[in-house]
Amino acid sequence: MKGPIQSVEVSYLVHATEDAKKIEESISWLIGQEEPPMVDTLVGHFGNPILRVRVHLTGDDAGRALSRALAKMPRRLKDEIAADVEAYTDEHSALFLRLDKQKLVEREIAVGNSDAVRLKVKPRSFEVRGRPGPFFSALLEGP
Repeated sequence: MKGPIQSVEVSYLVHATEDAKKIEESISWLIGQEEPPMVDTLVGHFGNPILRVRVHLTGDDAGRALSRALAKMPRRLKDEIAADVEAYTDEHSALFLRLDKQKLVEREIAVGNSDAVRLKVKPRSFEVRGRPGPFFSALLEGP
């Protein structure tokens, strides 16, 4: 039987001054991803290289990644997100979390707005009845 999560996408930028390996290790710590991510090389304003990194998981891999990330998330942060979960969802019932990249490298999880690691969690459509808020609140209130 398939789980309630269709996909999880993790994406972030790596600037020329950052250690890409450290960031990749922190993502692996967060979601348990062992496969190499998809990487695109972009050019910054002053010609410096910027890497756009994306990990896309589906099915059981996505469910395990989300469970692992939620298990590492502090209870106060889960409660904060659950209290205003509609602000973190879009019209397609996807949950968007922006995590502070620097804190993540230090093995801490905090919400961040600039220089963030973006998590997009897409539930299976039949799992969400009406608004996605109750579905994600229940996930956040789990263990």
